[in-house]
Amino acid sequence: MRRLLNSTEGRLLLVLIVVCVILSLASDHFLTFANFSNLFAASAVNLIFAVGLVVVLIAGGIDISFAVAASVVQYVTFYALDAIGGGNWAWGFLFASFFGIALGAINAALIHYFRIISIVVTIATFNAYFGLLMFFTGGKYIYDLPSWWTERIVLAEAKAPSGWVELTLPGAVMVVAALATRLLINHTTTGRQLYAFGDNPEGARREGISVAGMTFIAFCWMGLMAGIAGLMQVNFVKEVVPNALLGRELDVLAAVVLGGARLGGGKGSVLGCVLGVLLVAIIQNGLNLLGVSPYAFKMVVGAFILFAISTSNVSFTRLFRAPQRGAADG
Repeated sequence: MRRLLNSTEGRLLLVLIVVCVILSLASDHFLTFANFSNLFAASAVNLIFAVGLVVVLIAGGIDISFAVAASVVQYVTFYALDAIGGGNWAWGFLFASFFGIALGAINAALIHYFRIISIVVTIATFNAYFGLLMFFTGGKYIYDLPSWWTERIVLAEAKAPSGWVELTLPGAVMVVAALATRLLINHTTTGRQLYAFGDNPEGARREGISVAGMTFIAFCWMGLMAGIAGLMQVNFVKEVVPNALLGRELDVLAAVVLGGARLGGGKGSVLGCVLGVLLVAIIQNGLNLLGVSPYAFKMVVGAFILFAISTSNVSFTRLFRAPQRGAADG
């Protein structure tokens, strides 16, 4: 229990449980298998974004261009697939991954070779990517997509009293993305180097860790996840829209910070960012079921972020032990 209270993931899990209990008492429709199945499917894209962003934050960077990059990937992938006659899922993942990594590499190159801080670069590329996207597409929506891309793929399903519980393709891809990211940062030398680089860049450089390598790995991984998330977003909504993902970057960043990732680098976990995304999604879902204004959702998320940051270095076990010592002295 002591370790649970002193870990960000443990605290977040406890908060998640409390929020679920409160919302289940407030709405009869919240605590159902069908609702959680829909919630899981709707959160898949944000979760894929989040596991990419956590790698960037661990490496001491920040990226706010990934949502727009995903929109760019959607359009470029569509035209690439159209050029080869429609393609299939193999070609879709190949093109989306390649174009996403390329956009991530552009961010990494600007950061490393021009010595510009990552937030400035990604603000610039956010505007550049979106401006170019709107210029070349004219803001045109695309509905005439390959049938394999828009077909709803259910990998597993079960009948529950409240409806069908399903595992769709975006949900399965999200699980694979989370496991792959966990493997990268927790079970490889590269992952340990990313933590060291984010925690102390100069010390890591003196130890022989490549600054360029860490920068490119972090931002290319984010680009890869952005490309895959864009592919899954189209499968979920059945259309390509230039501004459909605009604004997601703030929600995802909030969720990853809630999950314990440090903006200064050197700290973060896949479990934490998954719990953070789920907490944000559950709060939004619960407020929607209760008919609360979406502006209240933004206020609640902001309050949670402030609480997470302000208590990140607080030892809850010390707080609980202090009254006991006082009582004993009395």
